[in-house]
Amino acid sequence: MDGVLVIDKPAGLTSFDVVKRVRTRLGQKKAGHTGTLDPMATGVLPICLGEATKIAGFITEGDKAYDAVLRLGVETDTLDAMGKELKRSPVPALSREQVELALAPFRGAFLQQPPMYSAVKIAGKRLYEHARAGEEVERAARPVVVHALTLTGFSGDEVSISVRSSKGFFVRVLAQEIGRALGCGAHLCSLRRTQSGPFSLAQATTLEALEQGGAPAVKLISCADALAELPAVPVDAAQAARVRHGVSLDVAPAARVRVLGPGGELIAVADAPLGRLKYLRVLAATA
Repeated sequence: MDGVLVIDKPAGLTSFDVVKRVRTRLGQKKAGHTGTLDPMATGVLPICLGEATKIAGFITEGDKAYDAVLRLGVETDTLDAMGKELKRSPVPALSREQVELALAPFRGAFLQQPPMYSAVKIAGKRLYEHARAGEEVERAARPVVVHALTLTGFSGDEVSISVRSSKGFFVRVLAQEIGRALGCGAHLCSLRRTQSGPFSLAQATTLEALEQGGAPAVKLISCADALAELPAVPVDAAQAARVRHGVSLDVAPAARVRVLGPGGELIAVADAPLGRLKYLRVLAATA
């Protein structure tokens, strides 16, 4: 089984927990997710199966979209509802215009510091491992882009937003910063990922449906379709054999391409800036 399975992740499970259950239910040895979702979060979690695990790194490059709810007046150590309360402040009487004004600086390109409770690695160790040991680690801010940030609801001490961002963006940090901009602090109380790269909730299967229905319930997305944003270089059977043996081919110059076999199947991902394929990943032939 080769392709990408999109799971609508339920709250309370880690991304690895979901992968483990998918692997067990489908009897699939090779499986891995394409980007961690916090245990509290729900929504789109693409899982690569079989040969698709070779292209997972390319899938993680895509933008992400989220629906989130922020709770004003309470700050936590993890910046979300799973953490320990650190500070409680009164929430001022805010207008919608004031909340909109607080959101404005967080649109476009800027630097964001990853939170201590995150899977980011520094010196070979996850930041959350340092945090659980009571260690505060210096961490450099990283460039991120928020393509869209919309206020979708505002009532009392709750603010609802939708966000479309580049990879590596932390909505928990955004919640903290919005709370500080409003003068009362805040934390993330719910998060649902609605899109990850080309994958959306419309393509997703629930764990419950998968575990009840097994393989027939799988809506598998082919490796070729999973990278549909890349230009296609179609090859015939003889050329496909050469590609699988690592023999380069002359093509029209392109930054990055997907090489498709005679049946439209993905056989390689390559760069071709000088008009010659430089293979980044070559997939094995399937029966």
